[in-house]
Order: sequence, then structure tokens, then C-alpha cells
Amino acid sequence: MEISVLLVFAGALILAAGLPGPSIAALVAQVLTRGARSVLPFLLAMWIGEAMWLSFAVFGLVLIAETLHGLFVVVKYAGVLYLAYLAWKMWHAPTGQDALPAAGDRPWRMFLAGLAVTLGNPKIMMFYLALLPSIVDLARVGAAAWAELVATALLVVIAVDFFYLGLADRLRRFVVDPSRRRAANRIGAVAMGGAAAAIAARS
Repeated sequence: MEISVLLVFAGALILAAGLPGPSIAALVAQVLTRGARSVLPFLLAMWIGEAMWLSFAVFGLVLIAETLHGLFVVVKYAGVLYLAYLAWKMWHAPTGQDALPAAGDRPWRMFLAGLAVTLGNPKIMMFYLALLPSIVDLARVGAAAWAELVATALLVVIAVDFFYLGLADRLRRFVVDPSRRRAANRIGAVAMGGAAAAIAARS
């Protein structure tokens, strides 16, 4: 695939992914409360979900996505409930400097939450379906072109996510006083709860 096509694709994706949405709000909230390392499983799941939606769009699997709509709705609301649970935990999180993640924040739970957040948002696939036909002949996309598109998308999404992760981590390091940490926890809880509400409201 031509470099120019991949650059146009990357540019459009940067504009779309760079605008903070529910997944970014959930990411920032978790970093503020638990630290950057705690969100790595969450991020990995979001990247996998992004690649899956892009693959659905490239290979025209819209009918399959529509057939499995009920499953995606279940995944969506499971993610919403878990984000709401995390918001509650953030609100009541300890504020001591040595506060550690609770046992409930196991990596596999964070991974499932990230997957639910992404797969519960079919608007990601709709974005790809609207963008790709204008820059790529989808009828001629083979395995190599698909791999190039997925790699480009992941590079963009990873860069954007790490940008927001870095900002949130720097803010968390600044907030070391227990009273400030409590305020950061409450802000994170509101952001996480807002992310859950935004995902639940999306059709």
C-alpha cells in the first residue's frame, strides 16, 4: 500500500483518536488513582479491540457485527458496570503515599474492562467504514495491506494513549499530599463515572 494512503489514514485517525472520549477518560482516571502501571492491561485490551473493529471494517464483516449485536450490547454494559465499580473504588481509595492497588484490580479484570469499553463502542467501526472507502479500494485489500492498516492504526492509537497516560502520570506525581491525592481520586472517580455514563448512552 502506498505511503501516501497510510499517511492520510493516520492523519484522519489522529484527529479522531486525539479528541478525548470515554476510553481516554477511563484511562486518565485510572492513572490518577492507581498509577501508570495499573492501566497496561486496560490499554492492551483497547488496542486489541481497535484492531478487531478495523478488521471488521476492512473485510466487510458488518453483517456479522450486526448478527452479534446482542453480544456486543452485553459486553458494552458489562464494561459500563465495571467502570462504575472502579469509579466507586476511586472515590473511596486510600490517600496515603504508599497506597497500593486493591486486590480487586487484577490485570485480567482491567484487560476485560478495556476490551468491553472498546468492543462496546461500534462507532469505532463506523468511523473506519466511513473513512476507508474514500482512501482505499477495499475490494483489493489483501493480507499485507490489512496488516499495514492495522499497524498504522495501532501506532497512532498507542501514541495518543501514551500521550494522555504521560499527562495523567505527571499530574499524579504532582499530587503527593494526601488532601490533594484525595481530590485527584475524586476527580478520577467522576471522570470514570462519566466514561461509564457516556458509553451507556451510546447507541
